[in-house]
Amino acid sequence: MEFQAALRRAKHEIALPDPGWYPWDSFGTVTLLDRLLTGPRRFPEPMLGTDPVLDIGCGDGDLSFFLESFGYRVCAIDTPPTNFNRMAGVNALKTALDSSVRIEAIDLDRGFEIPIRRCGLALFFGILYHLKNPYGVLESLASHARYCLLSTAITRFAPDQTGVNHLPVAFLAGGDGLRGDGTNYWIFSESGLRTLLDRTGWEVCDWMVSAAENSVLWETQRDERVICLLRSRSFDATPATQLVDGWHVLESGAWRWTERRFSLSVAPGNQRVALKVTVPENLAPPLILTARVACDVIATHELPAPGDYECAQHIPPGPEVLLEFELGHALPPDAKDGRERGILVRDIEIG
Repeated sequence: MEFQAALRRAKHEIALPDPGWYPWDSFGTVTLLDRLLTGPRRFPEPMLGTDPVLDIGCGDGDLSFFLESFGYRVCAIDTPPTNFNRMAGVNALKTALDSSVRIEAIDLDRGFEIPIRRCGLALFFGILYHLKNPYGVLESLASHARYCLLSTAITRFAPDQTGVNHLPVAFLAGGDGLRGDGTNYWIFSESGLRTLLDRTGWEVCDWMVSAAENSVLWETQRDERVICLLRSRSFDATPATQLVDGWHVLESGAWRWTERRFSLSVAPGNQRVALKVTVPENLAPPLILTARVACDVIATHELPAPGDYECAQHIPPGPEVLLEFELGHALPPDAKDGRERGILVRDIEIG
């Protein structure tokens, strides 16, 4: 693919310290999607809507940057201690590609909070057996993601070669992990994996089992892998925001003016709100934009010159949060336009 070639060139030009780049093919699972996905789910738009993608265990971020190249918003997460190069690779590529992918360092086994409150699709490739608490992570993810693409190893046999595929079981690895990898903790039977997914709030949409020819488990049997598309039964599809005061009508189907003071209501559970704004040429710089919740300042943005900006703020939890903005000054009504005009808002991103 053209994107993969561009990615290889970018990596070649970056002097990454040892141990270097993530050595496994991040696109290997993607090649199976044509065989896995059926019906309207073969196309990403019905699954994603306007929500972002969450790439869990992103490695060097290859899939995150690939999806961004199609115009999707992406949040990539991993944990430095177990990431191959402690996340130096994904951060270096973000700079080299001038990317807007959001990168978060999060340990899913240590009281984590998923950094975005809503996503249309979560990528969960090769992560399940690295988790100490896979039940808790999958249950939490179901409340944040509409769909999930998951791949993981499974076993048909116990270590003594007793058949267990029909049983809802999982095996806890010893100190050497699985296949000598101490970061591997659990491996499920196929029935065990289906039970886990059902108990944690997921419905199976598409399911495929394939052999992993180069991987051996329990010293004798070939590894098998499941790749599946899941739909959450816990995802809340409530609209995320509602404009309240200080907004003018939508213009050209793409942007709207604000007044000097404007506000919006954020639905339950959202933590991050980012405004994509434009400061007009005829508004004297510098411009200060202040964000408040319940009269408390939560963010202050300095907009030093006319142009485009992203103004992001994390809001506190609550059943519904009124987010109020105030500009230091605005354009007053004049003979050409009888409205008070502050800035142009092009987009509002939630999560």
